[in-house]
Amino acid sequence: MSGTERLSLAEAGRLARAALEASDVSADNAASTARALILAEIDGQGGHGLSRIPSYTAQSRAGKVKGHAVPEITSVRPGAFRVDAAHGFAFPAFDLALPELVARTRILGVASAAVHRSHHFGVAGHHCERLAEEGLVAFVYGNAPKAMAPWGAKTPVLGTNPIAFAAPMHEAPLVIDMATTTVARGKILAAREIGEPIPEGWAFAPDGTPTTDAALALQGTVAPMGGAKGAALALMVEVMSACLAGAALGTEASSLFDTEGEPPNLGQVILSLDPEALSGGAFEDRIAKLAAIYDDLDGARLPGSRRLAARERAAADGLQVKTALLDQIRKIGEGGR
Repeated sequence: MSGTERLSLAEAGRLARAALEASDVSADNAASTARALILAEIDGQGGHGLSRIPSYTAQSRAGKVKGHAVPEITSVRPGAFRVDAAHGFAFPAFDLALPELVARTRILGVASAAVHRSHHFGVAGHHCERLAEEGLVAFVYGNAPKAMAPWGAKTPVLGTNPIAFAAPMHEAPLVIDMATTTVARGKILAAREIGEPIPEGWAFAPDGTPTTDAALALQGTVAPMGGAKGAALALMVEVMSACLAGAALGTEASSLFDTEGEPPNLGQVILSLDPEALSGGAFEDRIAKLAAIYDDLDGARLPGSRRLAARERAAADGLQVKTALLDQIRKIGEGGR
């Protein structure tokens, strides 16, 4: 069967939870993970959305990700703590970390959390956005298994290594979220899952030649964003995530797309700041004036603003999802593979 199907947000969530729970994931972890995947799908980030369910569930059944893991916090300083994701899905660990960051930042002005023994953490901007909704400025850094070669080389060393930022604004937070590669690797996975080619310029085959074959691209390398500058940013994120969290480097982490090897043991670091405290109470006025400059420019828009329109559409009309992918998810939820 080809084409797409439209389904309500509630139905999409039910299908995601059913597939996860049928694959040895606890109800709480399935609910947390499904929420994150559905929000990614709503925002048009399909590479971090429902397309992840086949690989997530396969890894849970194989024990590569621990579906019943319970994350724990260890405090190391008043403004710093570590979160052990216990080789489970990252989303329950973030659900635990973010309220703690809010509480500490409101007392101290700045706080940080390092998540270790973690997994794929989805849309980085969503985690920052939750903190911005609480009136805080936030940064998130996360590493991934090797997928990008350093500039001038052909051997993959660094992951897509996203960086995200969010800040409170009058109507909705400003969110900036980007992979340091030309495209998030999840978009290549999504193309492979439904047998579609990828655009030229996204990736290279294992022999270093450009490819539009998603399967070959996943075996090869992803092009860095902006050439040498993107490769340098990816290195910075590797330090700010893997090194700072005491997690696996991209060269050490196992794939997020198959069941081979040990758990990936990725790292994520979240920084949270109280903008009114640091600005002497001027932040709200300053960012409002900055936003007004964008509003007055023809053709300009603030990064991330399209997500708000996408959310309105999804709330009214539901999601349009590839039938081939939905067939896979339904089969998994019914106990198939």
